[in-house]
Amino acid sequence: MLDEAVVTAADVMTRDVAFVHPETPLLDAVKLMARRRISGMPVVDDNGTIVGMISEGDLVRWHEGYSERQAHWLDMLAEGFQLAPSFLDGIRAERYKVKAVMSPGCFSVTETTLARDIATLMHGKSIKRVPVLRDGKLVGIVARSDLIRALAQKLDERAPAATAAFQSINEALRHGREEQGIQPGKGPGEK
Repeated sequence: MLDEAVVTAADVMTRDVAFVHPETPLLDAVKLMARRRISGMPVVDDNGTIVGMISEGDLVRWHEGYSERQAHWLDMLAEGFQLAPSFLDGIRAERYKVKAVMSPGCFSVTETTLARDIATLMHGKSIKRVPVLRDGKLVGIVARSDLIRALAQKLDERAPAATAAFQSINEALRHGREEQGIQPGKGPGEK
């Protein structure tokens, strides 16, 4: 488990945050998400204030409302089905803006918010990422994957101590066996 007393949003957040404006064409937002390999990002207004989030889930829900078919668009692509041509044409023609698809408002944290509290917020609100703000402005984002990386790092940091302890125990056992005249690989009473 993370040493929660010292791990904060500032320790785990991604600082180079991809974001879009509400008036950004949906095509540009989709391309940015694909290029950055992210599943969602903040939507920021002209003043630098977060006004919402846009995610893969928003795109799927929006398409399902738009399309006569109710299947997920990703499943449709995987199965070889065609997306509604008017849906694709609308995205290509930049008729649709981020504001039509985004989830307005969002939960956020500060740089000093504990990782434990961020994980609790994500779990409790069923969200996958949380913007990090300083003085109301976006300075980072914490995704579930950031928390997992922090956990893995903490586990790796503890691994050498565990290995050293294991080696110390092994050495003590070997020494004890030698004192009792037990050969390596032999049980008690075997010589």
